[in-house]
Amino acid sequence: MELEFDVVELDEPDNPEEGETAPDFERPLVNDEYWEDTSLSALTDEGPVALIFYPMDGAFPATYIWNELRDRDIDSNEITVVGLSISTPYEHKTLLQERELEDTEIQLFSDPSNEVAEQYGIVNDLDGMTGIDEPRTATFVIDDERTIQYAWVASEHPDFPDYDEFEAAVEDAAGD
Repeated sequence: MELEFDVVELDEPDNPEEGETAPDFERPLVNDEYWEDTSLSALTDEGPVALIFYPMDGAFPATYIWNELRDRDIDSNEITVVGLSISTPYEHKTLLQERELEDTEIQLFSDPSNEVAEQYGIVNDLDGMTGIDEPRTATFVIDDERTIQYAWVASEHPDFPDYDEFEAAVEDAAGD
């Protein structure tokens, strides 16, 4: 099968692993109505969090990821589901509408500077775009003490998590 895009091997990530503390950050968190600056620790104070890093809104991996998670009703568990990309709050509002996520509990962090991906050691420098990078696809399930219970990070671009495995980790965290 000939792909219409290149698969790119990525450098080894330096991400936090299971059992480690998830780095805290504060960024605009967008839902279907508004956005406000929110920290990861504020979310974990309320319970476990599923944190999904993904390429910019509008890119096919973002479409694929959010369609898959929407179809699995990933937000139906007792866990906060948030995404994070370099896209602006305005672009996030459009993604929520286009992917039919506005009636879900899913929210999206906006991090145009990609500083959070740097904290998590998962930066993807975009080929042919000097000075532009984005997070590589990654999923983390984080408990209410900010301890990482599950971690998956892409080793190539594009790459996607094992959604069954991720969903099981979300369900485990929600049941604790």
